[in-house]
Amino acid sequence: QVQLVESGGGLVQAGNSLRLSCATSGLILRWYAMGWFRQAPGKEREFVAAISRNGYSTYYADSVKGRFTISRDNAKNTGYLQMNSLKPEDTAVYYCAADPKDISSMNIPISKGEFDYWGQGTQVTVSS
Repeated sequence: QVQLVESGGGLVQAGNSLRLSCATSGLILRWYAMGWFRQAPGKEREFVAAISRNGYSTYYADSVKGRFTISRDNAKNTGYLQMNSLKPEDTAVYYCAADPKDISSMNIPISKGEFDYWGQGTQVTVSS
């Protein structure tokens, strides 16, 4: 059974940083692309970042480009999202996702429909 578990969320002040982790089980992570999405209250779930199976290719939403970094450690079956220079508008529940097709096979912009497996989410709140 595939499981994705996010951690690392919390309450931070604007300008600070957080690092989210996504621990996976029930799959061989190196065979899966990974992504991060977020959903603010009353809004649709939106794409944040994605990384290829080998970690060499990444793709970011314009709203986080230059501030967020997606990475992965296939040996640990874990993905990460480093979030710097956080803004109040980054407040949302953050979800990690995985899919067996690589990001080169995904339609751009990447939508949540491209990913089959999802975690339960972790809350990130940025105060001004």
